[in-house]
Amino acid sequence: MSQKSYFQRRRDSFRHAAHGVRIIVATQPHARIHLVAAAGVALAAWLLEVSALEWCVLLLAIALVWVSEAINTALEFAVDLASPEHHPIAGKAKDAAAGAVLLAACLAAVIGAVIFLPRLAQLFS
Repeated sequence: MSQKSYFQRRRDSFRHAAHGVRIIVATQPHARIHLVAAAGVALAAWLLEVSALEWCVLLLAIALVWVSEAINTALEFAVDLASPEHHPIAGKAKDAAAGAVLLAACLAAVIGAVIFLPRLAQLFS
């Protein structure tokens, strides 16, 4: 039996990570909402010609929401495995993780408002 090379292990690692992203999108309805929102933000940023720095801030906000959603999903799966029956502490853990996603999404919305509202106001005035 031959061992995998360094590059084969990295390739496998990326393949597993990509599978994880597909699981998030396939199993989490809010992730699909985040996907549509991220596409809408990218389109608006392109159409409104935001600066490079604003692009970076928007991309970081989008990434924060996605990372939060990924951690929330992983925690939900782990809690469901560890505690298949309802347990109040398991519920608190899941609620706290979902709260992190909500906080990230609210922050992303505020960032979007700061960047887009002045441009939209100028466009429609």
